[in-house]
Amino acid sequence: MAIPVTQERSGTAPEPQDPAPKPGRGARALAKVRAGLPRTSLAALAGLLLALAFPPYDLWPLSLLGVAALSLLTRGRTFRQGAWTGFALGFPFFLMLLSWLRVVGWDATVGLSVVEALFLALLGGALALTSRLPGWPLWAAALWVTQEWARDRLPLGGFPWGRLAFANTATPYTPLAALGGAPLVTFAVALSGTLLAWAALRLRGPGRTPRTAALGGLGAVAALLAGYLVPVPTAADDTVKVAIVQGNVPNPGMDFLGRPMMVLNNHASATERLAADIQAGKRPRPDVVIWPENSSDLDPFSDPLARQRIDEAVQAVGVPTLVGTLVDGPDAQHVQNEGIVWDPVTGPGASYTKQHPVPFGEYVPFRAQLMKVITRLQRVARDFYPGDHNGVMQLGPAKIGDVICFEVAYDEIVRDTVDSGARVLVVQTNNATYARTGQPEQQLAMSRLRAVEHGRAVLIAATSGISAVIAPDGTVEQRTAELTPAELSATVPLRDGTTVADRVGALPEWTLAVGGLLACGAAVLVGRRRKVEAGTPAAGGALDRVVP
Repeated sequence: MAIPVTQERSGTAPEPQDPAPKPGRGARALAKVRAGLPRTSLAALAGLLLALAFPPYDLWPLSLLGVAALSLLTRGRTFRQGAWTGFALGFPFFLMLLSWLRVVGWDATVGLSVVEALFLALLGGALALTSRLPGWPLWAAALWVTQEWARDRLPLGGFPWGRLAFANTATPYTPLAALGGAPLVTFAVALSGTLLAWAALRLRGPGRTPRTAALGGLGAVAALLAGYLVPVPTAADDTVKVAIVQGNVPNPGMDFLGRPMMVLNNHASATERLAADIQAGKRPRPDVVIWPENSSDLDPFSDPLARQRIDEAVQAVGVPTLVGTLVDGPDAQHVQNEGIVWDPVTGPGASYTKQHPVPFGEYVPFRAQLMKVITRLQRVARDFYPGDHNGVMQLGPAKIGDVICFEVAYDEIVRDTVDSGARVLVVQTNNATYARTGQPEQQLAMSRLRAVEHGRAVLIAATSGISAVIAPDGTVEQRTAELTPAELSATVPLRDGTTVADRVGALPEWTLAVGGLLACGAAVLVGRRRKVEAGTPAAGGALDRVVP
């Protein structure tokens, strides 16, 4: 019998089989991208829907869906995955919300959108961390306030655009502003959204619990309707008759000023027409007149012709007038954005200087370095010098609280005027650069929220629109069209009472923001303990578990 030749008989070792080739790093990365593409696409879609909740679209229920979507898309994910999902939602959201910046340049729009979206990235990571905690919808809602708290302050003084509260300035949530300001409105909106997400999760999978899901839905509705239980004070002991002058600009856009004196002449002429109508009995005689921000494009203290033109207009109408103008700063490199009380007899008196100039629009941070790279910044020839006090001034019979343009978006600036005794709020603004881009509507919405938050009438004077008269309950009683010369006449209440939001100040915001941070800390500790109980090293804590 023939003996078969085998490896054992020959004493040679078996040849090793080649293992299946491992995919390269690039292939693995591509596979991860493909796997995460559906989630990323859904997040981007949710961001666009969230932008539609804001003016000029005003589809406010979409703010709840945006919150719910981010909660669902980050649920049970790692910190890194949650952060990417937050950025995927935040970037298209801000790109659409801030599209009015295209007037300056799409590079500015994209750059600012990226910076703001980074805060949504941190929110997404934090939502992923806390999604494993009991009661996570509550912590998730608090984290939305935490994110807005940080974004309102950082960097360079912050940029509050896109707060959930600013999409809900005429909704059932709005009265909550009288209790806890914009942060409480944001929290209630976010809580409704996170509870909807919680309810949706209870309807998924084999262990569905429709009854529990119904409780989540009821909780979302309760947060929605809670505002109806909040009284919004509007009663006043006395009133003031006001006239708001919108003189318009020659060239909306970056070059809205046109030739020197054009914008000033527009407002002076409109005021003189108003005076003629008063003399003819066509309009009631006001107690005060309000001009917008930059209604004088020249410094009346250094330009005799500008001062004379303002004097002529104010003397014609015969009542104290709040004039918005640019005034030379303390040195040749600075200018001040001011509202000046101008008396028909004594001329200029008390003034307010804008406290919060806009970075890159009204001053250039790191000017010496950036000017070499971005030559367009040379258009900001002089930096705006910030004021050092609030805008409470006596304008005729009214003690007003003046805020200028973007300052209406900052809680503490508006609150400070009311705390100092302002009986009516005035927003002097110049939106001529962003005419018909949606930005004026967004700023109008913020003013409506401030009216409810502080129980004060709000008077908006804009160079080219939108000027408006807003009642203390947030109702827009009158408004102008954009790019149209117009004058508004109204009798508005002067109120001394304060809301709960005035009395508690920033306490609700800090409480909710810190609550969100503590929830993140708790999530890290819980993750660390679970690793210890599972018998794995706990050196890295929860972050080892949640960050790939």
